[in-house]
Amino acid sequence: MNQIADILKLADEAQQQNIDAVLATVVHTEGSAYRRAGAMMLICEDGRSVGMISGGCLEPHIIKRAFWLTRHGANVQVYQTGEDIEYTDNGEAKETEQSAHVANDKFLGDSASDDWEDDINELDEMNFGLGCNGRVHVLFERLASAKPLLETIAQVRRTQEPVTIATLIRSDTRESQNSGLTIGMRIHLDPHQYSKDETMHSFGGHSAITGLDASGLSPTMAEALAASNLLGKKAEKVTLSDNDVTTEWLVQRLAPQIRLLVCGAGNDVMPLVTMAKLQDWHVTVIDSRAQYATRMRFPQADVVMHLPLEKTAKLLALSKNAAVALMSHSLSQDRARLEVLLEHSEQYKYLGQLGPSYRTERLINEISATKADPQTLVNGIRKIHYPIGYKLGGDGPEALALGILAQINTVMHEQRPPQGFSDFNPVCDNGLNTDFSSALVKSAETVMSPV
Repeated sequence: MNQIADILKLADEAQQQNIDAVLATVVHTEGSAYRRAGAMMLICEDGRSVGMISGGCLEPHIIKRAFWLTRHGANVQVYQTGEDIEYTDNGEAKETEQSAHVANDKFLGDSASDDWEDDINELDEMNFGLGCNGRVHVLFERLASAKPLLETIAQVRRTQEPVTIATLIRSDTRESQNSGLTIGMRIHLDPHQYSKDETMHSFGGHSAITGLDASGLSPTMAEALAASNLLGKKAEKVTLSDNDVTTEWLVQRLAPQIRLLVCGAGNDVMPLVTMAKLQDWHVTVIDSRAQYATRMRFPQADVVMHLPLEKTAKLLALSKNAAVALMSHSLSQDRARLEVLLEHSEQYKYLGQLGPSYRTERLINEISATKADPQTLVNGIRKIHYPIGYKLGGDGPEALALGILAQINTVMHEQRPPQGFSDFNPVCDNGLNTDFSSALVKSAETVMSPV
């Protein structure tokens, strides 16, 4: 399920067909939650929907209520997933009824209270006795106001350039009515898009404030948001106080897709492509053998290319910021690709070589012996993972693909490897932990040294 890709596709279709839709976005979580801030779901008025903001427990309720909730504009709802909740004699949850009034009065303004009184009998639906003991804050907005965000996400995917944005998710009740601050308004936070003299910024070809009045967004507030430090996280809630107005914002780093470059188009690459696409990765498959690198063999891949070994500039371009898996089952192909990649380790984020350790070491030694300055290989040798993937058990291409994706995820998300797995040299075929990289680095530093 390529959730982001599916959401972008359905949003475009809905707009072209003049069908309204609601975008539901997780903007904050408390306690245990299945999805993190930034998870999205799109609900169309004709019944179609894509994406998930929970494990499936909130979606039926949200599909039913999305258009009613947004009849007056964007707003945030809070959903509880705990079992230990007090209920009144008529079955309504005390805590949820109170939190719903407080949250929505602040999000929508005092006038919204009357609307909630008209539908008070449905408030108990906001409690879900799932045992997770968490709270999920969800922003609901119509497609017209959400479209600039979706266009920016599409832009990030096209350009591979990340973007940082802030979305207003809460504002002081009385002050917000006259401040121009409206729930759902957004602003770019990247330095090149902000200066002290600006209060509005380019946002997906539209106003950063999604078409709303920006008079309430002071330069001080924008600067404070721009100074937010996500510390490696994708999203974080930020609370600001400025001129007696307290606001809460979701600050997000919209990151490009993970890019996977597979050098080799054998049958064992097929499940790797399928599993990578399930994670919404951008997948490119190349091979110097034209009969293998065909769209018919890899219909799910984003790019399938016959790439001769001498096309080194193209190889480096494809490997930029990517995870590279060498899986050709050909010594000549692997040697040629590996030689280029080891000398340009700054290009990619991950490099893995299929095959037993002695095969990879043989390739590295052969490459080192041809270099006047083997030092050019050192950083690449330190970066290579071989045999590729974690040895998790199981047999066959599917088990191999699972281990490869587990290792790439660990590296790309800067996580620690599982206990018992070396960061750069995973478990070898004999089941023992080994560490050849230090020896290989020394070898590269001494091979062909002047005498």
